[in-house]
Amino acid sequence: MSTGRLTTTSYVVLGMVAMRGPSTPYELKRAVNHSVGYFWPFPHAQLYSEPKRLLEMGLLDVHAEEEGRRRQTYTISPEGEVALRSWLAEPTVEQLQIRDVAELKLFFGEFARAEDILGLARGQIVQHQDRIAVYEGMQARFAERDDIADRMVPLRLGLELEYAALRFWQQLEKERS
Repeated sequence: MSTGRLTTTSYVVLGMVAMRGPSTPYELKRAVNHSVGYFWPFPHAQLYSEPKRLLEMGLLDVHAEEEGRRRQTYTISPEGEVALRSWLAEPTVEQLQIRDVAELKLFFGEFARAEDILGLARGQIVQHQDRIAVYEGMQARFAERDDIADRMVPLRLGLELEYAALRFWQQLEKERS
């Protein structure tokens, strides 16, 4: 067993495998796209390499098909469960991070034309309205699922952030019109 460093991506993989059960990297990619990928984007190629690294560390186990596509299906090991639970128990001291190209463009807005800033605001309004619709659709679809109530909590935070961003961009549009 290796003693490599665990990254946030490591914990995403451990958590997704623990949550879903036996999973191939492709299944992990699909699951991430429909869950944590909304608020924790990262290169999906890592979902193909990270399980192998975690296997070498003894945090995942693997079953490889001997015929056909020879898919590798990963399960979390007891050591992986310990690592995941330890990480979940650690305090989080990092501040909320937002990588928003639109906000970056606003920062350099003194070099833009007024109509470009107005167009940026209008485009952001549409994007945030669309994301709110997606999130509200998810809430409606899963409202009766008590078995995933804890997973719905981050969706509430995501909605609040989207509502706040929408209000900001609507106010900017009003100011610039």
